Amino acid sequence: MLRLGLMAVLAGCVCFAPAFAQEKSNLKWKFEKDKSFFQKMTTTTKQNMKVGDNEVKQDQAQTFYFSWTPIKQDGDTWELKQRIEGVTMSIDIGGNKIGYDSTKDTGESANPLSEFFKALKGSEFVITLNTKDNKVTKITGRDEFIRKMVVSNPQMQSLLDKILNEQALKDMAEPTFGAIPGHEVTKGDAKSGTWKRSSTFDLGPIGKYENTYTYTYEGKEKALDKIKVDLNLVYKAGESTAGGLPFKITSADLKSKTAGGIILFDPIKGRVEKSSTNLTVDGSLTIEIGGQSTKVILSQTQDTIVDTLDTNPLATSLPVPPALTTSGIPAPVKPVVPPVPAPVPPAVKPAVVPPVPAPVPPAVKPAVVPPVPAPEAKKEVEKAPAKPEEKKK
Repeated sequence: MLRLGLMAVLAGCVCFAPAFAQEKSNLKWKFEKDKSFFQKMTTTTKQNMKVGDNEVKQDQAQTFYFSWTPIKQDGDTWELKQRIEGVTMSIDIGGNKIGYDSTKDTGESANPLSEFFKALKGSEFVITLNTKDNKVTKITGRDEFIRKMVVSNPQMQSLLDKILNEQALKDMAEPTFGAIPGHEVTKGDAKSGTWKRSSTFDLGPIGKYENTYTYTYEGKEKALDKIKVDLNLVYKAGESTAGGLPFKITSADLKSKTAGGIILFDPIKGRVEKSSTNLTVDGSLTIEIGGQSTKVILSQTQDTIVDTLDTNPLATSLPVPPALTTSGIPAPVKPVVPPVPAPVPPAVKPAVVPPVPAPVPPAVKPAVVPPVPAPEAKKEVEKAPAKPEEKKK
């Protein structure tokens, strides 16, 4: 009886052993020369800005379509070509609406920002990535990109030269790949189940963003690996007015209130399949315009979703040959219609509010899209200091 009892206990331990085993996975990017993959990144932003007694509400939505093509490997180093395949956007600033859709571009300038967004489409960069630590060591294509951007807006030259130097572009591109550790991780393990990464976006006169990401492996979600993302973001005001800005941010107290998201990684394909993040920022800025200081109270919520695809979602579908029925008569075929992106833009902020980068891991922030002051917002802010004179009347 004793022997039978021991055997039963042993059998139970064997049966339940897998239940207590820690989940593990090797999280590492995989690339294949000339095999492209595509990403669709959609960001929605809601922002409330109060200047004195004036309140400006802004809603914006943007969708970027990127292609990534591995073009050269040298040991642990890969060169990848990034191309902006398309962009759609919609902005509503205090009731003033601006929209653009590169998939429906007729060649006409429907609004002041149309030329800017037209220049984005087709822009290309070559990123050199060290896959050992997922650090971006080099990025080319900057000069041609800026040349395209300033054709219709020459006054932007000095600003773009200042905020889009090579280091700034590398810092923006790195989070696309840096969220993946490049080694085996274990769920629940304090050492290998959690990892951190810090980044700094220095945009010169617009300000500096210091981001600290904490990633936690949460095991499998069907065939994908689930990673939790926590972010701490701190904004610091720019140190000068260099760059042609009509204002200077003299002080700032902006911090992330809630920030985080989820990454779903495909270990077979070796890439991020989907990511979603949410960021809420509250605080205040002190802006100097024409020697006069104005306090701006800011509240902003930003949601970003990135989907990775094997094919270009904007590509025109090829004709589908008719299928034959048992009678030999072609059966009706439902045409394959590519998804039509919602009319939506890169985060275009009011002239006095620095853009807040989305805390999105892989492919969550386009490394090549500079902040664009919205003309309508600028007018609202410039009117604010004149309000006391109106009251005296």
